[in-house]
Amino acid sequence: MMRGALSDITKAVGHTPIVKLNRVTEGLASDIYVKCEYLNPGGSHKDRVGINMIREAEAAGLKPGGTIVEATSGNTGAALAMVAAIKGYKCVFVMPDKMSQEKISTLRAFGAKVVVCPTAVEPEDPRSYYQVAKRIAEETPNCFYANQYHNQANPNAHFLSTGPEIWEQCGHELDVFCTGMGTGGTISGVGKFLKSKKPDIKMVGVDPVGSLYYDFVKSQRITKPFSYKVEGIGEDFFPSTMNLNIIDEIIRVDDKECFLMTRDLVRLEGLFVGGSGGAAVAGAIKYAKASGRKENILVLMPDGASKYISKIFNDEWMRENGFLEEEKGLGTVRDLLAGKPATSVLTVSADAKVHEVISLLKSHGISQLPVLEGTRLRGMVQEVDLLRHLVQGKGTLDSSINDLVESDYATVTPATKVELLKGVLSDAKIAIVLEKEAVVGVVTKIDLIDFLARKATPAAV
Repeated sequence: MMRGALSDITKAVGHTPIVKLNRVTEGLASDIYVKCEYLNPGGSHKDRVGINMIREAEAAGLKPGGTIVEATSGNTGAALAMVAAIKGYKCVFVMPDKMSQEKISTLRAFGAKVVVCPTAVEPEDPRSYYQVAKRIAEETPNCFYANQYHNQANPNAHFLSTGPEIWEQCGHELDVFCTGMGTGGTISGVGKFLKSKKPDIKMVGVDPVGSLYYDFVKSQRITKPFSYKVEGIGEDFFPSTMNLNIIDEIIRVDDKECFLMTRDLVRLEGLFVGGSGGAAVAGAIKYAKASGRKENILVLMPDGASKYISKIFNDEWMRENGFLEEEKGLGTVRDLLAGKPATSVLTVSADAKVHEVISLLKSHGISQLPVLEGTRLRGMVQEVDLLRHLVQGKGTLDSSINDLVESDYATVTPATKVELLKGVLSDAKIAIVLEKEAVVGVVTKIDLIDFLARKATPAAV
């Protein structure tokens, strides 16, 4: 073979550069760097995962001419399709309908069959892309179901490849590794390796508003997930490939923060990255501002911007969804709270007595209360739970409410758009408003209706 040539394109995976951010990080004590995984030949960090998954599948018995099936947001599919093209495997990919057309077209360009499923269904729903992929795999002979959410070849790929590469590039100078949280493969695999070399290195996960991870890490409560626009990060269930114990800090970002930062990274830093990269950098900046320390922070850039031209880089799409500054929309949760009576937020502690909570609900004419453990949100107690407790006779008025705390709520921030809040309250009974982990408000459906009615009144007069 000619000197300097590679035997096939998979040998070009890895060895991606690390680049310092300059303009978007002005004023920070920390230095923030990005690892440009979008420069892998298949377009993302998932190239490492695809190679490892198929290597292990072949070792487990996948025969030539077989079929690879996967539920994917696009990048894992592209990685698997690239390897499959070289090895002669067929591919069937199942995707949620929120994914960009570019991602769907990319997979079809590799010759894969793509099945599109609705996003707004529960993971257990037979129409969900998880369940459809599983069914297709069961019905297909000589099939490898990649199952990135439960296949340990996913985090192992980053333990064997990404982690060692980062350590070779950065060594002990690296203080913080920051990445978006999706399947968990990246933060779990990279984190395991880096902590084996430097135990005090910090792993910072970034999670979008609407995903389950943030609330669970902060309060150990499984709250109601709801839809969001950013692709490739966040989950509405818990993959077994995610090791939450390795995470030292979790930062939450919303769609608008993700997309505006993505556009800034392209226009101010020359980094042609996608929405999950923008999310990770936005989260890293939040972390750096909160810590105020002088640290070296490395952020992983999962994929490139070309898959999002019709969305993030389309001004019309951004305006339609209220993500550009000139689009005022319906306002934010902060605006809604400002229109409510100026009273402090009522909360109770987890060791409060049933009779104390009933008295509070009755005297204030409300039907639910946030429950705190110290200063942190533990969950919610509602009048229906108190009623059930008394009717069933399992406790008394002097019993603690500890066992009655439940999770049928979602959490938002004061900056959450009202348009997003409407979707939240269609999935959850109530929204608890958190600012720097403190409960600053409670929003119910009637609060939202009242806010929208007051906004509509001037136009109706």
